[in-house]
Amino acid sequence: MAVLARAGAAEITDLLAPLPALPAFEHLRPPETGLVMVRGRAGGDGAPFNLGEMTVTRCAVRLGEAVGHAYVAGRDKVQAELAALLDAALQDPARRDALMDSVIAPLAARQQAAREAEARRAAATKVDFLAMQTIR
Repeated sequence: MAVLARAGAAEITDLLAPLPALPAFEHLRPPETGLVMVRGRAGGDGAPFNLGEMTVTRCAVRLGEAVGHAYVAGRDKVQAELAALLDAALQDPARRDALMDSVIAPLAARQQAAREAEARRAAATKVDFLAMQTIR
């Protein structure tokens, strides 16, 4: 679900296109946008405090007997609906492997590559302060 929550609707749609269409589903909760309070902790283990609010879109669908839920950051209702639909579809053993190989794994690989590229960009700006101490 974390991979789907970070993926855009267009990315998910593109990866779903070559697969057989999923059957009709029923909205238990249509996509709706709201706010959630984001909490933080000073130093990671200090007292919790309210950092602020963030926009979130949620959706719940029924696909046969399976129920899928999704919460995604932002206002993208299509992304929330697709994530909920895939959550339900992944519960079906007949569909799970194909969806994992064709949708989830490529999305996870793209996201990992983006994290590594960002880490490389950040590492390029690192300053070694030890060199400053040896100048004395």
